[in-house]
Amino acid sequence: MSFGDSKVIISNQDGVHDKLEDIVQKHLKHRFEKPYSQHTLDVFNALDAEIKTFQGSVILDACCGVGQSTRILAKRNPDALVIGVDKSANRIDRNVDEHIDESLANLPNVRLVRADLNDFYRLVAQSGWPIEQHFILYPNPWPKSKHIQRRWHGSAVFPTILQIGQRIELRSNWPLYLEEFAAATKIVGGFTTELAVVDDEMPITPFEAKYKASGQICYQLVLTRTA
Repeated sequence: MSFGDSKVIISNQDGVHDKLEDIVQKHLKHRFEKPYSQHTLDVFNALDAEIKTFQGSVILDACCGVGQSTRILAKRNPDALVIGVDKSANRIDRNVDEHIDESLANLPNVRLVRADLNDFYRLVAQSGWPIEQHFILYPNPWPKSKHIQRRWHGSAVFPTILQIGQRIELRSNWPLYLEEFAAATKIVGGFTTELAVVDDEMPITPFEAKYKASGQICYQLVLTRTA
């Protein structure tokens, strides 16, 4: 899916996947032990050294793409260290400053890194980073029913994802993705969930801008930790 692709998501699912609970329970019972990639381990270790001496709050922007959302979050939270992570070097290295408000350029509290989130999430959880806010904005929806385990809430790393952040926010133009994530979260427990329409005046990602421009509704799911 490119920035120019603002098509409505079409799926052969009309409700929460009937195998969701079985999948989540399986991942809760069996620890995810894939070896870490060396590149992700190196990136994490460099950030870990900085975070151990950082005195403010930390915000994680997962699947950050070109980092527009990371920059916006950093501007909104000037006292926080905002870390954007994406698996694509092409997206991370792309200069989007010229396409957005110049006030978002060269912010000192932005860190953009390329890493495998399946590894990065586990390293963050094991090290106990003090993540206050955790964003997963417009993840690949994998809309075919058979691809449920490619969605974050159907993946082996899902229980670890829920260990990171006092507040977790997801956004999508496919409400079923968020409904499923909320249902998976309730199986694990420890959060309240709230699903609503995005009310940001400024689109936070290029995808959000394209979806809104094409007349689509964007939704957000907010998880607030209770335990």
